[in-house]
Amino acid sequence: MSTSGQPQFRYTQTPSKVIHLRNLPWECGEEELIELCQPFGKVVNTKCNVGANKNQAFVEFTELSHAISMVSYYASSSEPAQIRGKTVYIQYSNRHEIVHNKSPGDVPGNVLLVTMEGVEAGDVSIDVIHLVFSAFGFVHKIATFEKAAGFQALIQFSDVETASAARTQLDGRSIPSYLLPEHVKSCNLRITYSAHTDLNIKFQSHRSRDYTNPYLPVNPTAIEGIMQPALGPDGKRNEPESNVLLASIENMQYAVTVDALHTVFSAFGPVQKIAIFEKNGGTQALIQYPDITTAAVAKEALEGHCIYDGGYCLQ
Repeated sequence: MSTSGQPQFRYTQTPSKVIHLRNLPWECGEEELIELCQPFGKVVNTKCNVGANKNQAFVEFTELSHAISMVSYYASSSEPAQIRGKTVYIQYSNRHEIVHNKSPGDVPGNVLLVTMEGVEAGDVSIDVIHLVFSAFGFVHKIATFEKAAGFQALIQFSDVETASAARTQLDGRSIPSYLLPEHVKSCNLRITYSAHTDLNIKFQSHRSRDYTNPYLPVNPTAIEGIMQPALGPDGKRNEPESNVLLASIENMQYAVTVDALHTVFSAFGPVQKIAIFEKNGGTQALIQYPDITTAAVAKEALEGHCIYDGGYCLQ
């Protein structure tokens, strides 16, 4: 039983690969739902902001066993499922799949739904997507995700005309091969219009960007995505480039502050944001530059070097 006396699960329901989540925080987004559910299996569909109070959602797994694992885990756990510190109630849904009753994809809008065929998540970075689509106008926001159709992205422009121009020029075309990893042969773009008009981006990460809000925080959970290895030209695993660096600070003899890091890293270009945090018993920091080139120069110059004289605080 929860503290409110409301049961978190209904055991009499027939298991379904679609789970029903209630008591969600205000404007809970798809990225937050996926973050909660993906430890139990691959999520292929979501439906957010359901109900009179917009505090319910549905999540569909690829397999029934994934949904059973999640419901069973929280049914036996002393710690309830939570999003933003708010307890979330979970149960099986009566439906067996999520169906979106949206406007047809041919109705023009300022947000495009882009399906990238022939690639997996991580093969095409959000920076490459931004580079391709910004050729047609200012890109406001990008959100990437995986669905049954494959790796997809929502791309928001300022108006319908700009989005239409991008769709007309890019639908059915391929991303230039020099922007893709060596192991990817081609990436074909299939583009329709989305029913969305304004994407709700909570934070900057390897999966989502808001180019209209430079003060939006960087999500620390994005570290794994930023640093996820990819295949290089020699077939070995290496790190994909990003405008955000992850610095692991070792041998700390003195305190490392935001000001100290800003002094060190701004020598190579303007630093937009810095976040310091503890992880796995060590101190780490995210340093965001305006572009990949500046970040790459800073990484090359600073990796393995010391912040202070005497060999303390290796980066």
